[in-house]
Amino acid sequence: MIVGLIIACEVAFWVLLAGGLTFRYALRMPRTGLALLLCEPLLELVLFVVTAVDLKHGAAPDWRHGLAAVYIGFTVGLGHSTIKWADAWVAHRFAGGPPPPRRPEYGTARTVHEWKVAGRWILACVVGAALLQAAVWYVGDGRNTDPLRAWQLRLLAVLGINVLIGLSYTLFPKRAR
Repeated sequence: MIVGLIIACEVAFWVLLAGGLTFRYALRMPRTGLALLLCEPLLELVLFVVTAVDLKHGAAPDWRHGLAAVYIGFTVGLGHSTIKWADAWVAHRFAGGPPPPRRPEYGTARTVHEWKVAGRWILACVVGAALLQAAVWYVGDGRNTDPLRAWQLRLLAVLGINVLIGLSYTLFPKRAR
């Protein structure tokens, strides 16, 4: 049930995004479009509540509950930037808006950009790991929480990779040819 809900949340994310942008630009109803875009966090709230209820009713913590926490963390860390990117692209492509800003190619600007991207991923990992830890404490009545801890280790690896990427651009900035 949890995996199905995660898939439904992901599909609903893109449906709400497409619907919000359609109302905002194609139908010229920006308030309705904004209302649809503001419904995005409700998806994660539903997933969070269903996962917590599932654990409360005695479900053994497993990889599905960990995946739900990771999904919520990634949506918190990366969802806003995805919506912002899609909005800028649609505004440019279909509403005569300015082109979306391009990624800087070289130097300090590129380094700052890479750290901002890494920061989003780090935020996603921290939120996911915090939710996993909360789940461990929530079900900590002697049930096996190893699957949740395994997800925390995976998030730690993703966090480390993103720190290394940021550091690589700091120590070895890309230079113009």
